[in-house]
Amino acid sequence: MTQATALNLDDIPHPPLTPLVGHTLDLLRDPLGLHMGAAATYGPVYKVKVLGQWRVSLGGADALEFILGDTQKLFSSHDGWDMLHTLFPGGLMLRDFDDHRAHRRIMQAAFRKPVLDAYRARLEEATEILLEDWETDSPFKFFPAIKDMTLRMGAAVFMGLDLDDPRAEQLSSAFRAEVAAATAVIRKPVPFTKMARGMAARVMLTQQFSMMIPERRDNPGDDFFSQMVLAADEDGNSWTAEELVDHFNFLMMAAHDTTASALTKVAWALATYPEWQDKIIAEVDALPVGPMDDARLASMQAADLVFKECLRLLPPVPLIPRRAVRDFQWGNHIIPAGTWVSATPGTVMMSPEHWTNPQEFDPDRFGPEREEDRSHKYAWAPFGGGAHKCIGLHFATMQVKLFLAALLKSHRIELADDTPVDWARVPIPQPKGGLPVVLRKRAQPSSP
Repeated sequence: MTQATALNLDDIPHPPLTPLVGHTLDLLRDPLGLHMGAAATYGPVYKVKVLGQWRVSLGGADALEFILGDTQKLFSSHDGWDMLHTLFPGGLMLRDFDDHRAHRRIMQAAFRKPVLDAYRARLEEATEILLEDWETDSPFKFFPAIKDMTLRMGAAVFMGLDLDDPRAEQLSSAFRAEVAAATAVIRKPVPFTKMARGMAARVMLTQQFSMMIPERRDNPGDDFFSQMVLAADEDGNSWTAEELVDHFNFLMMAAHDTTASALTKVAWALATYPEWQDKIIAEVDALPVGPMDDARLASMQAADLVFKECLRLLPPVPLIPRRAVRDFQWGNHIIPAGTWVSATPGTVMMSPEHWTNPQEFDPDRFGPEREEDRSHKYAWAPFGGGAHKCIGLHFATMQVKLFLAALLKSHRIELADDTPVDWARVPIPQPKGGLPVVLRKRAQPSSP
């Protein structure tokens, strides 16, 4: 970190402060709401005080490109995500510049097309099996159900465990404890706090993953962990055991509840806007018989539009923190080295500068006739951008489409009642009431 200069942030406006806690509680309650309100009041450059530190937000798509593209190597992702250092040291997102590039090249070996094809086959089979346990014509809460399904699928695809392996729930509880600790206000592992539980979970997971490494080196499977054990870049560079454990722990955290959140958003959208459910059902009915492949997935274009719109309205990470390694200028402001800086894709994806009626659910905005997402390179950025763009974005899209194809070929999904759905935003978007839904068996299309 370059030594901070004598510059200060006094000229940058901020919302009113709550004594002692600043804006910390506002951020934990509704980060997107806090930043949308601040941007509307103070313009694209403002600051908020979180955990005793000022964090400067630069709004707008140009600022997103400046921060995330980072062609001048001004911003540290490692230092920006300081709240994750204790629980997720060594994760890909917590590496910078040449070090990050070297580790990402190795990780890309676990996302090669032949490997993704194997993941797809395993996911498709697991989804079909697990959906058989879901009830028809009886209300149930979708979010807990899909969390259970995704943790069991994750255990199979990521770790090679059986779908009913009891270790899946143990691992899931540990990941949830880590995620909860990452956003805890108390940052020390004081007994009985979220941070203490998160640190205990990390110890358990580190031990579990470390024991798996020699087994998978000797007998690798087509699961994700095996591929990470074998992963090497084009020059033959691979990870140490410690690096592998750190990467896998971080990736499992990043993927664990985000998948359940994404599928819940899509389920809410289809139940709330049945005309879009009809469009995806038509796509599913038109799929040729046989296992899913690239062509079948690509044909599900309405599913693509709905998924993109859900991520625009409820992004998994509405704010992306960085820390300046040198002084830099943005507009009329000179920001000193050492300042925490926030990119705000969540506010950009709700900006009327890029989106028609941005508060409305309108998947057609992504269609070929409008292409509002192409109004700027960073108008739609739920997966981040630049060198740190989410490495699993294609995997996430594939998993959503596989789930929709399996569910909608035999069922429709409806909301169980008319109660408005209220969304919690931290640590990831999730419906506060669990999203009560009902599955209805649907008439099968007649054979040609």
